Amino acid sequence: MDSMKSFKGYGKVDELEEQAFRKKTRKRIIIVVVSSVVLLAVIIGVVAGTVIHRKNSSSSSSTNPMPPSDLTPSASLKALCSVTQYPNSCFSSISSLETSNTTDPKLLFKLSLQVAINELSKFVQNPEKLFAKTNNTRLNEALKVCQGVFDDAFDRLNESLSAMEVGGAEKISSASNIDSIKTWLSTTITDQETCLDAIEEVDSKLVSDFKTMMQNSTELSSNSLAIVAKIISLLTNFNIPIHHRRLMGFDGFPDWVGPEERRLLQEKKTDTNTTTTTTTTTTVVVAKDGTGDFRTINEAVAAVPKKSTTRFVIHVKEGTYVENVVLDKNKWNVMIYGDGKDKTIVSGSKNFIDGTPTFATATFAVAGKGFIAKDIGFINTAGAAKHQAVAFRSGSDMSLMYRCSFDAFQDTLYAHSNRQFYKECDITGTIDFIFGNAAVVFQHCNIYPRQPLPNQFSTITAQGKKDTNQVTGISIQKCTFAPKDANLTADTYLGRPWKEFSTTVIMQSTIGSFLNPLGWKEWVPGVEPSRSIFYAEYQNSGPGSSVTKRVNWAGYRPSLGDDDAEKFTVASFIQGEDWLPQTSVDFDSSL
Repeated sequence: MDSMKSFKGYGKVDELEEQAFRKKTRKRIIIVVVSSVVLLAVIIGVVAGTVIHRKNSSSSSSTNPMPPSDLTPSASLKALCSVTQYPNSCFSSISSLETSNTTDPKLLFKLSLQVAINELSKFVQNPEKLFAKTNNTRLNEALKVCQGVFDDAFDRLNESLSAMEVGGAEKISSASNIDSIKTWLSTTITDQETCLDAIEEVDSKLVSDFKTMMQNSTELSSNSLAIVAKIISLLTNFNIPIHHRRLMGFDGFPDWVGPEERRLLQEKKTDTNTTTTTTTTTTVVVAKDGTGDFRTINEAVAAVPKKSTTRFVIHVKEGTYVENVVLDKNKWNVMIYGDGKDKTIVSGSKNFIDGTPTFATATFAVAGKGFIAKDIGFINTAGAAKHQAVAFRSGSDMSLMYRCSFDAFQDTLYAHSNRQFYKECDITGTIDFIFGNAAVVFQHCNIYPRQPLPNQFSTITAQGKKDTNQVTGISIQKCTFAPKDANLTADTYLGRPWKEFSTTVIMQSTIGSFLNPLGWKEWVPGVEPSRSIFYAEYQNSGPGSSVTKRVNWAGYRPSLGDDDAEKFTVASFIQGEDWLPQTSVDFDSSL
């Protein structure tokens, strides 16, 4: 077997496509530079024009002056669409609606969401349009992935629209509400990209047909994200100046973790050989020996109510549970905890070589919001020869993993989408073993690269940001990078850029001498990645932290300034007013 085939990874583009993209990128950069000033003027014009129009409309003057002549519905829509990557589809899709006769940017944004929902519903409500009959087992499995992620994307779009409609103007203008909408729309794009990744794993030629079929849906989703990121956010700041400080509580947990979960998470640790106890009665207990409510985790998951607004706690007693567990998008606010990350283990072995799409190989997968895991281990035992084999996959928004372990080889931890926080966790793997397109921060974690197959190198991260406006990336802060075993001899790198806007920052971490001095690896061998990526390091230490011999990519920054590094802290990067209370909390404003 050619071990180098495993470097294809998940959704990899070929070298010719990469070269074509680089040429296209150079042209795009020139266009961006020339148009940036014009774009800024357009945005200011939309904001100022809207405010002036509202002021004039509410004036008691008998003359009641008309709005500026250029502030017509058509002109407003064109200005709004000019900030998107696909202005033509933006203008044509929204202007075709009868309700588009407005100059209000927020109403136009809601219309952009509606047209995106209408387009995506073609795949969700009429799956036969997407899923042709085929005898190809691998393709059928990939299409199942598409069906699932499209359904999730449809929910995220509707959730965004509901957030704009419920609560009146004050709710719409809430900065945290806008942040959440940007997160959900980022997930919508990631979901659709995940379908293409799954298809590409099966047939790289077929994926072009799917891209064509999905073009309208992906463009309209991107348009909505661009509008909320560049116009609605500006309007929010224009009307309600808010100083965003994303700070952690005095106990080191984000403040969206509620008091009951906090008690479970804060319980005092005794000696490592002593079983910990909790101060709160768990809802259900899983025990292999029959002493609990269930013998398997899946039985306990089946008992979780749909879309529960209260916490459902599952205590999994010591033991190895050989099962694949999926908490779907309707399983909200679940907390699962074990008796220790080395004592309570969830073990599976699904893998790509045996016919399962990477997305579906996860031993444990969660999509429902508000998930918490503590003192539990997740393993995929397939081994290096089976290539992609995920131990844990999360698309859970506002989720926390504390004192957990994630153990596999290629693609160990799939931080797929939404906002995630990992604290004091152990993560072990070989190739791209922390990957995905969530907004994710790792703090005080141990990251352990291990020896891959012969003639392979190891890459710790592979971030998959596809759209420039997505609020996603990997931030690794105050962690320790060390080899899992003493026999690690393969060239090992901090990561490689998976998609054209990949974003990864390593900061305030300790890096061992095992690291290749270049630090980072290109995705396509010998081809420098696009300058549109954002890769950076900040105040790291250890023998592997020297940046003197690092790559000289245009998109790499060997040393961030404090202000830029602050953007990737727990509090700044995974934001939200609903779960970051502004009062009665001890703030930590430092990096």
